[in-house]
Amino acid sequence: NTARLTDVTSAQWCADNRLTALKLAHQYPDIGDGDFTCEQLGRSYAGKLVVRPTPNPNFRRVDARILDAEGRQILLLSTILGRS
Repeated sequence: NTARLTDVTSAQWCADNRLTALKLAHQYPDIGDGDFTCEQLGRSYAGKLVVRPTPNPNFRRVDARILDAEGRQILLLSTILGRS
């Protein structure tokens, strides 16, 4: 099964919004996993935020994974966040 275009677009907005909120918070994220939800275009999406170390201790890799109602990954968006 492939995700519908509207689901992919909505998932992109959800992931981008979550990562942007982290950047705007100016906080260095703790390593670990967390769950979040997002509403876009009248639908609710489950998300997973995965924070991992990088070889440089001043940076962290952050993955935002958006899942469909069955728990399948629709989209993965990653960024690198540095210490403020």
